[in-house]
Amino acid sequence: MKVAITGKGGVGKTTFAATLCRLYAAEGRTVLAADVDPDANLGLALGFSEEEVNAIVPISKMRKLVEERTGANAANKFFKLNPQVSDIPDTYAKEINGVKLLVMGTVETGGSGCVCPEHVMLKAILSSLVFRKDDVVVMDMEAGLEHLGRGTASMMDQFVVVIEPGARSIQTYGKVKELAADLGITRVRVVANKVRGPEDEEFIRARIPEEDLLGFIHYSAEVIDADRNGKSPYDFSPAAVEEIRAIKAKMDAEK
Repeated sequence: MKVAITGKGGVGKTTFAATLCRLYAAEGRTVLAADVDPDANLGLALGFSEEEVNAIVPISKMRKLVEERTGANAANKFFKLNPQVSDIPDTYAKEINGVKLLVMGTVETGGSGCVCPEHVMLKAILSSLVFRKDDVVVMDMEAGLEHLGRGTASMMDQFVVVIEPGARSIQTYGKVKELAADLGITRVRVVANKVRGPEDEEFIRARIPEEDLLGFIHYSAEVIDADRNGKSPYDFSPAAVEEIRAIKAKMDAEK
């Protein structure tokens, strides 16, 4: 299973991504979680402490590694567009609760569409992840899909947008669908989070096609408490875990 999870900031996509990883790991699967969001906090949601998360250096910040793999340096303006990166996940991922975490980082200069060594590295690593045929790979993306090339996108099993009951969140879903279509992806699935009751469910159902709606995760004070304490929601909210387990079962059945 290869899953890309996206959504606007604050909707709970990292909670969903982390819990999904923990559920697969509990089945004894080999799970690799790639944190591709510039506001990287997947580590905390998986169970790492703040100190452990702060000690992780994102791949995009490993200048020597980027130079070594791409051949780029101050004296050489040319670099490889297809660097060797297949060993990087196993070498640099940090493991907790049966999940290997790879923090990708972001490119802070040149814009999201730049062709620079760091950007090339990140895209190459994401492409390599889809070839890990025996692993579950969960990518916690930002609201865009800029790091995914057409070849990588075509090999993903699921594209999931996490939304909340609100117009801005629905708008983000529409934009992600457009981006995905540009990559050749015709179907984007939806998980609705922070749902308070029947009115919120009706709001979502009226705007999301039934065949694209994977399920609901209801508002949970326990998840809020987990986030406040920098802990994994998997260990704090049994109700949310069971709702995500049901969503996972639907995803597995459709693979």
